[in-house]
Amino acid sequence: MALLLLDRAQLEIKSEGDTLALYEAGQRRGTVPIKLLDRCVIHGAQTRLDTGVLMKLAEAGVTTTLMSPRSPRRVALVLGTQHNDAAVRLAQAQRVMDDSACRKWALALVRAKLQRQLRTLRVLQSARPDARKALFDAQATVQAILAQLLVGHPFSTQGTIKTEAGGAYSTGATGQFDPKDIALASLRGFEGAAARAYFAGLAGVFAPALNFAGRNRRPPRDPVNVCLSLSYTMAHMQAVQSCISTGLDPLLGFYHRPSFGRESLASDLIEPLRPAIDLWVWQLLRSETLRPDHFSEDKGACLLGKAGRGIYYAEWEKGSALWRRWLRLQCQTLARALRQHGELWLADPDEDDETC
Repeated sequence: MALLLLDRAQLEIKSEGDTLALYEAGQRRGTVPIKLLDRCVIHGAQTRLDTGVLMKLAEAGVTTTLMSPRSPRRVALVLGTQHNDAAVRLAQAQRVMDDSACRKWALALVRAKLQRQLRTLRVLQSARPDARKALFDAQATVQAILAQLLVGHPFSTQGTIKTEAGGAYSTGATGQFDPKDIALASLRGFEGAAARAYFAGLAGVFAPALNFAGRNRRPPRDPVNVCLSLSYTMAHMQAVQSCISTGLDPLLGFYHRPSFGRESLASDLIEPLRPAIDLWVWQLLRSETLRPDHFSEDKGACLLGKAGRGIYYAEWEKGSALWRRWLRLQCQTLARALRQHGELWLADPDEDDETC
């Protein structure tokens, strides 16, 4: 299954049977079989298509994403037919209210993310020995924070351990604690401290011409942050699609708590992938597959041009295949576990159902 990118001026899409016909300036340019697609990205506001095209894509299970022409953010998402397994969503909603289960899930996510951060830093240190100091310091900080999130980690003093988020918890007589007792706010403090050290290390490995000094967004102000934001957005959309296809509600997250308009479960799922995506972005820019001249600046915002977008999406399609499979597997595993609990709440299937 493939990604279809629509990013040309005067482009019109028409539905013709089981295919999409592409017209540019009134001339037919080709067709795309819908059965080969599972994602469609529309960049900008100049592509024309009618509701029949969107219906064809939705019926085929193709997720259509409308991207802003000026920033790496999603404007709208059109999903296909949703999964009809109510048992999964019933159990998911119940688990969101279970503080212990949410803390366990969140702890596993943050551990996995920090472990992947260490792996990325080590790969970069091997490739860039000239940036060893910054990368070594970043590794030391992330490793120390990760150690505190492992069960039974000993501390030199007893009493309380404070986090930058303001949370605190007590150590026992041996100066140890169980990380499963950490509140979510305190866990976010650990994650945030690790992220600051990690991106400080990354700032030393990108070419000076890219002007990368750390993470910034809304809008991103340099090519590295443009690529990071766009890549995180693409991974998030894939997570939403995987949630929907397995019966999960992408709005109900366990670490990222439910919030108006946010697909919190999708945000949860991509956390362990972020450091792998960061490494991919570094490789994309280091190889000059994307170059500084593919970007421009406008009123303080850095923009990826049309030629650069074509290159980026082609590379993303190749580079993200493993991550897409991983997200599908994670969602399938989670949905399977939840379904066993949710089936107890379902109505008798033989009950009279008068819905119309």
